[in-house]
Amino acid sequence: MRSVRHLLSLLLACLLVGFHASCATPPKRHTAPTRKVIFFDVNETLLDLESMRQSVGGALGGRQDLLPLWFSTMLHYSLVETVTENYHDFGAVGTAALMMVARNNGIELTQEQAKTAIVTPLLELPAHPDVLEGLKALKAQGYTLVTLTNSSYAGVQTQLQNAGLTELFTRNLSIEDIKVYKPGLRAYRWAAEQMGVEPEDAILVAAHGWDVAGAKSAGFQAVFVARPGQALYPLAAKPDLVVKDIQELAGVLGKRP
Repeated sequence: MRSVRHLLSLLLACLLVGFHASCATPPKRHTAPTRKVIFFDVNETLLDLESMRQSVGGALGGRQDLLPLWFSTMLHYSLVETVTENYHDFGAVGTAALMMVARNNGIELTQEQAKTAIVTPLLELPAHPDVLEGLKALKAQGYTLVTLTNSSYAGVQTQLQNAGLTELFTRNLSIEDIKVYKPGLRAYRWAAEQMGVEPEDAILVAAHGWDVAGAKSAGFQAVFVARPGQALYPLAAKPDLVVKDIQELAGVLGKRP
């Protein structure tokens, strides 16, 4: 009988200790969800490349049909730069790619001519008509807007200034810091770290299938802006959203809770 009473006393003591411990523990606080950050590709997504296409086409002797080849060659060798860890800025890669295309098609072109055909118009690109109002609407909705580009810091700052978009962005990020070109996964993850967000809380907006593919593989949400002549890569994960322009993006995101 005494052992039974002793056992009951021990059980009661344990229950009381557990009760006091639970009362002493403050309730867990639920932190507010992280405000989402939207990263924007710049060239083609925000800025209209038509003037540069005309300039590059002129450098290639009027061969407008060679423009897609030049752009794909530039992307090809930017990835070669990443893989071989032999970094040159995007302007230099573009110049080299243009000279390669010219040489392979029997067109005489000096390095200086190639550089002038690319760099001068690139810095003066206008924004697409939908961009200014679309970005203003997104900013008014509370999104943090950031550029994420393969171009240099100096280049993107000049571009945004000339296009009248500077004040809309909280920060401009360039892969120049880490020397890993998009769509290398490290570029997106580095960008998320820079803004203090998890990849799943970040959105990448781009008009290029390769950029969307990279962002999705890095864990980002992704929006494809279906600019004329652009297409998604069929073998990559699909974007979370497809829009025709930035104003439509603002309209869709503005309806989300």
